[in-house]
Amino acid sequence: MISPSREPRQIPAANELLKRYQNVRSRTQSLAAPLSAEDMVVQSMPDASPAKWHMAHTTWFFETFLLSENVPGYEPFDPVFGYLFNSYYEAVGPRHPRPQRGLMTRPGVDQVMAYREHVDQHMARLLQQPLPQALSSLIELGLAHEEQHQELLLMDILHLFSTSSLKPAYDTAWPKDAAGRRGRYKPLKGGLTEIGHQGADFAFDNEGPRHTTYLQSFEISDRLVTNGEWLKFINAGGYSQAGLWLSEGWTIVQENAWNAPMYWQHDETHGWRCMTLRGLEPIDPDAPVTHISYYEAAAYAHWADARLPTEAEWEAAVVAGLLEQVDDVAWQWTQSSYSAYPGFRPAASAVGEYNGKFMINQMVLRGGASVTSPSHSRATYRNFFHPEKRWVVSGLRLARDSRQPGVVNPHDSEFARDVIGGLSSPVKNLSPKYFYDAAGSQLFEAICETPEYYPTRVETRLLTDVAAQMAGLIPQGAALVEFGSGASEKTCLLLDAAPQIAVYVPIDISANALNRAAHQLSNKYPHLTVAPQVDDFTRALKLPRAADGLPRVGFFPGSTIGNFTPEQAVKFLRSAHSLLGENAHFIVGVDLVKEPDTLVAAYDDAQGVTARFNKNLLTRINRELDGTFNVDDFEHLALWNAEDLRMEMHLVSRVEQVASVAGHTFHFGVGERLHTENSHKFTVESFTALAAAAGWSVSQHWVSVAPEVALFTLHA
Repeated sequence: MISPSREPRQIPAANELLKRYQNVRSRTQSLAAPLSAEDMVVQSMPDASPAKWHMAHTTWFFETFLLSENVPGYEPFDPVFGYLFNSYYEAVGPRHPRPQRGLMTRPGVDQVMAYREHVDQHMARLLQQPLPQALSSLIELGLAHEEQHQELLLMDILHLFSTSSLKPAYDTAWPKDAAGRRGRYKPLKGGLTEIGHQGADFAFDNEGPRHTTYLQSFEISDRLVTNGEWLKFINAGGYSQAGLWLSEGWTIVQENAWNAPMYWQHDETHGWRCMTLRGLEPIDPDAPVTHISYYEAAAYAHWADARLPTEAEWEAAVVAGLLEQVDDVAWQWTQSSYSAYPGFRPAASAVGEYNGKFMINQMVLRGGASVTSPSHSRATYRNFFHPEKRWVVSGLRLARDSRQPGVVNPHDSEFARDVIGGLSSPVKNLSPKYFYDAAGSQLFEAICETPEYYPTRVETRLLTDVAAQMAGLIPQGAALVEFGSGASEKTCLLLDAAPQIAVYVPIDISANALNRAAHQLSNKYPHLTVAPQVDDFTRALKLPRAADGLPRVGFFPGSTIGNFTPEQAVKFLRSAHSLLGENAHFIVGVDLVKEPDTLVAAYDDAQGVTARFNKNLLTRINRELDGTFNVDDFEHLALWNAEDLRMEMHLVSRVEQVASVAGHTFHFGVGERLHTENSHKFTVESFTALAAAAGWSVSQHWVSVAPEVALFTLHA
């Protein structure tokens, strides 16, 4: 413990700056008070520093930049300290290597405290004199610098204590992060906005100059991600899915065997616990998750169908009053790399090294943390760390591109570009991927229930009949990889028939659907390893580690391959071949060519559900892109294209008309068609040839009773 004789000596404050100086310096020593002399010497890793070093370094700052430069005749307390306690100021001179700070048993703690007292006395005399503005600003920088080291001191002590088998508490009464509800997305419209510091109050140089930037409309969570939400990420295999991670992050995860935030630990007796300044304690699922790297934050955001906010988005949302847990829990990673604002110029002096030279290979964090000093945070504050750092008290706040009607900028969205491009083509067309807004998804579910729409029912019946035969082709201990799994409903038929399957890897871009399916299948098949992978199945490059070394079987039911053009289908099959590897099997469902009347009826049911589904695309354009389509002036058309062996859906203009979309106008003649979807059909021979073009051979196939669909097993 710090000796009472070494408590900071208070000199009556003649002005507010002196009073502030004394308060900041006193707080540093109060933070060190619970520590023993042994605690204050040890360095637990190169990124951390001993508490003794923090206390000496902040004192060195005032001695070097204030006293030595501005007090005539000032003699340093110990000239050697300039070498021992310089951090990174090249202009000042050489310094003791950072990784070796924990080897300095001398000077002792008492001598460091004497150093602080010496400098404080001289600073008090300086501060009682009239000071030019430049000198006052430099003192403010020194105080902000010390507040930063107060936070670093607590971070480093927590890391040090976490390495002890005793898991000691720094302060059993240290406040807990408040538990609470999960976050809700709040929308903010796009446009020009100003960010950066303005005014006469103190700010670091990297917070300016204030400047104008442009934001797309976006949504941002009003609260931080919780421990409970992070546990779901862990249980869903988040740390084992390469597709969620940035390349460098995935390498670090594997090299360091990360499977949870930094201070989490798990055992069968206690479950999940976390090391805190209060000691080791159970994880509160409703409290915010902390001590995660940028890579982990970005992977979680990917898994959650979201992203990290940019620092400009974060600042705009704070200024708008949308956010909770801004600066009292954890610094929040942004997706912004740490770089200079337009017009930034570091100072020419040694103090100019404070921020500018670190503007490379680091990411910006915004807000503040439970260990941040009082009044240290502000909306423009730019913290920064390398993306792999986890001892920082860091968390995450999710963001996403705008999904709320009325806030999308119609001229800048991908939807607008695709629609305008399609309507500008000689043959007007729209991508079928835009069918599936909320209303469109509900309508498609209704289509599957119509008596005319046979593919889902017939394929399920066929799979039920032949699953046992398929199971005979599946090796013992295989990994079943399903492409575009969705709810994985048909998968159960195959899993029931093939209990030798050891691992199930569903790949889907929807994390929510994957999580539901993974939870259901894990409960139904307790001996099956379920390793979901959030990814675009057409571009997946690697499978989870759970599938390493196992024979692999792909599964692609639902006739979804018919939605590709022949060229796209070959490209996908080649991609699947590469992903599954040599000697793999691949089960693919396709819809077969049949009587046109049956096909047309499936895409033009008597209840008109498919027609409403098709026209809903125009309704969506009107809502999201300021469109002026009169939906009733178009009729749904489903037709069989015998030359290309595909069903087509169109919207046909009943009248001559002009519609506007996102500020563009488009003319439709009477009877002019807007092409909205293709669904290719196959023969056994044509699909066999398609598979061969992608490097697959057909080992077996089954055809249903009419209306015919087929299931193929391919071999690599």
